[in-house]
Amino acid sequence: MKQPGLVAAFIATLTLAPSAALAQQKTLYVAGYGGSFEKTIRDAVIPAFEQANGVKVEYVAGNSTDTLAKLQAQKGNQQIDVAIVDDGPMYQAIQLGFCGKVDGLPVDLYDAARFKDDRAVAIGIVATGLMYNTKVFAEKGWAPPTSWNDLKDPKYQKQLVIPPINNTYGLEALLMLARMNGGSEANVDAGFKIFKEQINPNVLAYEPSPGKMTELFQSGQAVLAVWGTGRVQSFANTGFPVDFVYPKEGAATLLTTACPIAKPNASPLASSFVKMLLEPKIQLVMLKDYGYGPVLKSLVVPPELGKMAPIGERAAKLYSPDWAVINEKREEWTKRWNREVER
Repeated sequence: MKQPGLVAAFIATLTLAPSAALAQQKTLYVAGYGGSFEKTIRDAVIPAFEQANGVKVEYVAGNSTDTLAKLQAQKGNQQIDVAIVDDGPMYQAIQLGFCGKVDGLPVDLYDAARFKDDRAVAIGIVATGLMYNTKVFAEKGWAPPTSWNDLKDPKYQKQLVIPPINNTYGLEALLMLARMNGGSEANVDAGFKIFKEQINPNVLAYEPSPGKMTELFQSGQAVLAVWGTGRVQSFANTGFPVDFVYPKEGAATLLTTACPIAKPNASPLASSFVKMLLEPKIQLVMLKDYGYGPVLKSLVVPPELGKMAPIGERAAKLYSPDWAVINEKREEWTKRWNREVER
């Protein structure tokens, strides 16, 4: 004879909503940047998402090219559910068929945040420009940098840090110097020449790691860098004396983007996670903690926020690279960079 209590428990299990039961057994794998971005996502996004959806979120940290490489390695058996990468690699991910459609995107997204067929969406706008140590510059009586040409100034010899061009910040520095000297996305020869002959003597390291970048500044070895508003805002929030400069020739746009990964039996929670990153509350957290320019037209930004972020006129003046052209050349440029610049 069955005991009434056990029968009740069995019936209760059966009457759970199927989606809820599935969600309780599900782990959602989110691949995105490490460092301070990871901390913001872990603190401000993941706990609320797990509680609201009864799901466990595993965060896989790595830079954009690392995440794209994982997607390529897992092709046909994807473990990642959500990818958060720079816009350049995102265009490649879409082209390779890795991204599913994001359903139900907000209607007041900036046009620049949208991707064809909603295969991805920008979650924040970053400007690539210059970061400098304000304390060291003041002590030495140096004026703050104002131009991409400042990277060539001999007084910064072995005190300059730039990410390599397999990182979007480094690639956009190469593009800006090419454009300023008659080049374009289709012809970056001028940029390579300037890096080899005039910038290389100043470079302490071509450093892709955000953690090592900040260590080089904290140790006093580096005083000037190419970096993005998000990283600089986050570093400044720690109390370290750094500021961001929009070069007079223009800063470059870097969109942080997200997409749900296309795969058999893909979880609808992947799209839900992407859309949570667009909620006004989260957009303001990422602006405050990480210096991201919001992607929602209707978002009201408090005056105390957004000192560095590309907002309003600063956003309107950004240069947006043609990633369709760049991605066709990127592998060739990376080999050339390793052969001629970082040799």
